[in-house]
Amino acid sequence: MRHQLIEAKLGERIHVDSAGTGDWHVDEAPDERAQRAASQRGYDLSVLRGRQIDVADFERFDLLIAMDDANVSALRKLCPPAQRDKIRLLMEFVPETDRRWAGAREVTDPYFGGAAGFEQVLDQCEAACRGLVAALRPQLLRT
Repeated sequence: MRHQLIEAKLGERIHVDSAGTGDWHVDEAPDERAQRAASQRGYDLSVLRGRQIDVADFERFDLLIAMDDANVSALRKLCPPAQRDKIRLLMEFVPETDRRWAGAREVTDPYFGGAAGFEQVLDQCEAACRGLVAALRPQLLRT
């Protein structure tokens, strides 16, 4: 997302962060397989460290994007009722013209698979982030 925002000349207008719903990987770098796949596409994930979502995040951010329904459910349990409309699935933003992911509701979990799963996740995330940037652009141009 950061890369696409920079390419769209919107990188200074949107703050992107990442957090997990569980505490399993707090302060850890991303999975080495994810780093390797991302690096082949020019993304450096090595500086990232895991953190757990915090109730304050619902005030701090305009959108909280989840990869799957389990994470949406976990976010809703933590979220103040007035902020629930901020929670969305990433794949909701895949452009209709990108038929490769038509009907895909969730980002595939690559954790227990091989390298191809991490490539698929990157494909899904790139497609959805293109759609998200396109959805945000009109709002940002008005402000």
